[in-house]
Amino acid sequence: MELRAKIFIYINNSSEKMVCKQLTLIKLIIYLILYNEELSTQKMVIKKVGDYIIRRCVKEDLDQVISINLTSLPEHYSNYFYEELLENAPEAFLVVEINNKIVGYVMGRIEFGFSHTKFGFAKKGHIVSIAVLEEHRRKGLGLALMEEAVKGFIQRGCKEIFLEVRVSNIPAIHLYKKLGFVITSRHERYYSDGEAAYQMSLFITNK
Repeated sequence: MELRAKIFIYINNSSEKMVCKQLTLIKLIIYLILYNEELSTQKMVIKKVGDYIIRRCVKEDLDQVISINLTSLPEHYSNYFYEELLENAPEAFLVVEINNKIVGYVMGRIEFGFSHTKFGFAKKGHIVSIAVLEEHRRKGLGLALMEEAVKGFIQRGCKEIFLEVRVSNIPAIHLYKKLGFVITSRHERYYSDGEAAYQMSLFITNK
């Protein structure tokens, strides 16, 4: 019999004079069991790439994600922003790790805006940021993260997925085109250093 079932039986069979401290301790044990079960479910492996695993991000991962962002990209965000994205679209906030160390991430959010394929508004997935530590690049991790993030947005019913990329970032542009993204517009002086950005979109026409 599993531990949680034994605890519930113990509570039901105990007298009404049970000491409050004992009851509080039991409740704490139950909470820890349920929390660990939920955390284990969240950390289930979504995909393997060689010795690397891709899984959903959990709140405990955010310090490592923020560190990767600060190390790898010039665009930085507040701690609250990461938490907001994790709550908004956990299906598309993914990390890649090896030997229990996170070495890359992708994160995005659900938005609503004018559709590029039909009249009116559409539910969209916005890839906000993706990064992989330099020593772990050119191993297919960026492609795998993007593929799984796209799947996450599709699960949430998004009909379009878009992102912004520096016009000088040719390798990233080629990667996104490989996934089916097309350039839909150009935003001048989009980044803080004055560089322009392409907006690239993926249209989910058969979902």
